[in-house]
Amino acid sequence: MNLLRALVTVSGMTLLSRILGFVRDAVIAHIFGAGMANDAFVVAFRLPNLLRRLFAEGAFSQAFVPILAEYKNRLGPQEARRLVDHVATLLFLILLGITLLGMLLTPWLIHLTAPGFAADAEKFALTVELTRITFPYILFMSLVALAAGVLNTWSRFALPAFTPVLLNLSFIFMALLAAPYFDPPIMALAWAVVLGGILQLAIQLPALARIGMLPRFSFSLNDPGVNRILKLMAPAILGVSVAQISLLINTVFASFLPVGSVSWLYYADRLMEFPAGLLGAALGTILLPSLAKCHADDRPEEFSVLLDWGLRLTLLLTLPAALAMALLGVPLIATLFQHGAFAAGDVLQTRSALLAYCLGLASLILVKVLAPGFYARQNIRTPVKIAVLSLAVTQLLNLVFIFGLGLNHAGLALSISLASALNAGLLYRGLRSAGSYRPQAGWAAFFGKLLLALVVMGAVLWFGVGDEKAWLQMNMQSKIPWLAGLCLGGAASYFGTLALLGFRLGDFRKRSTN
Repeated sequence: MNLLRALVTVSGMTLLSRILGFVRDAVIAHIFGAGMANDAFVVAFRLPNLLRRLFAEGAFSQAFVPILAEYKNRLGPQEARRLVDHVATLLFLILLGITLLGMLLTPWLIHLTAPGFAADAEKFALTVELTRITFPYILFMSLVALAAGVLNTWSRFALPAFTPVLLNLSFIFMALLAAPYFDPPIMALAWAVVLGGILQLAIQLPALARIGMLPRFSFSLNDPGVNRILKLMAPAILGVSVAQISLLINTVFASFLPVGSVSWLYYADRLMEFPAGLLGAALGTILLPSLAKCHADDRPEEFSVLLDWGLRLTLLLTLPAALAMALLGVPLIATLFQHGAFAAGDVLQTRSALLAYCLGLASLILVKVLAPGFYARQNIRTPVKIAVLSLAVTQLLNLVFIFGLGLNHAGLALSISLASALNAGLLYRGLRSAGSYRPQAGWAAFFGKLLLALVVMGAVLWFGVGDEKAWLQMNMQSKIPWLAGLCLGGAASYFGTLALLGFRLGDFRKRSTN
C-alpha cells in the first residue's frame, strides 16, 4: 500500500468535507450570527460531540484498531469477524444507555458545562432543548466510528473520510430550507445533527457487507479480544477525555465572558480544524493500522521509519499552514463569515482567537502523529499521563491569561496551543526514550530548507494582504478573488522555493505492506 497515495485520498475527502464545512459555517453565521441562539447551539452540540469523541472515535479507535489489526493479521478473517460482532453489540448497548441517560439529565449537564447560561432563563432553556435533540448523535457516530475502524484496517480509507460530508450537507440543507419552519429557527440545526448521524451510518453499511464485516448482534463478555479492548479503553477514555475536558472547561470559562465569546472561539476553531483534519486526522488514520501491523510483525525499523515519514510530512505542511492562517486571519474570516448577522467586530474578535490557535497548530497535529506510536504498541498509559499533565497546564494558563492578563477568549485559545506544544514534546521524548523512534538522517538540512521557504512565503503574504481594515469594508466580489490570489501566491512561493532547494514529491513516497 502506498501511504502517500492513501494520505492524498483521505486528505482529498477531508478537503471536500472541510470546504463544505466552511460553507456550512458561512450559512450559519449569515443566518444566526454570533448571538444568544448560536451560543446555545454551540454548547448543545459540543456535549454530545464531546461524548462521541470520548467513547467512539477517540478512545474506542485507539483501543479497537490495534487489536483488530492483530486479529486480522495473525488469526484470520473469521476470528476478526467474530470480534467485530461482539464489539459492535456491546458498543451499541452501552451507548444506547448513555444516550438515554444524557437526555434525561440534560438540565444538570448544562449547569455543569455552561453554568454562566443559568443567569439567562431563556438561553438556558433553549440550550437544554437543543441538547436533548442532538444527544442521539453519540449513538449513531459511535457505530460510524466502529465501521470506520474496520474499513481502515482493511485499507478502505476513502469512504470513512467522506462520511463527514453528509453531516455538512445536512446542516446546509436544514439551515437554508428548513429553518423558517422551526420555532425558534435554531432548532433546525439540532435536527440537522440527528439527520447527519443517520446518513453517515447508512452509507458505511454496504461497504462493510462487501468485505464480509457487517456486524451481527452477538453479545459476549467472555471474548478475550473484547476484554483486551475494554482494558485498553479505560486509560484511552481518560486520555481522550483530557483533551475534551480541556475544551469543556474552556466553554465554562467562555460562558462567563462577553456574549459572543463561545461563537468567536467556535469559528476560530473551525478554521483550525481545516488543516488539522486535512493532515492530522488523515495521517493518524493511515498510520495507526500500518504501525500496528509493524508492531504485530515485529518490525521495529519499519515502525521507526513510518514515524519519521509522518513527522517530516507534518512539519512540511503544517508550518506554512499556521503562518498563512496567522497572516491571512482577517481576510479569511471576513471573506467566509462577514455577512448577515456576523459583523466587523466579530471578525476581529475571531481573529484574535485564531492567532492564538495558530501558535499551536503544528503541535496539535504532531500529537496526532506521535500518539499512534504508543497506541499501535498497545501502550495507552504513557500518552494518558502526558495528556493529564497537559490538562493541568492548560487550566493554569487559563487562569493566568484570563484573570491575570485579561486576554479573555483569546487566552483560552492560547492556553490550548501552549499545552499542546508540551504534549507533543513529551510524546516525542517518550518515543525516543523507549527506542521506538530513531530520527533518520538529514533533519538539519530539512529544517533549514523549510525555514527559508517559510520566510519567502511570509514576505509574499505580508505585502499581499495590505491594509486589514480594507477587508472589513470590501464587498464579496472583491474579497474572493483577492483571497484566492493570496492563497495561490503563498502556496506557489512556498512550494516553489522548496523545489528550487531540491525537494521532490518522490522523496515522500512511502510504502507499507498491507
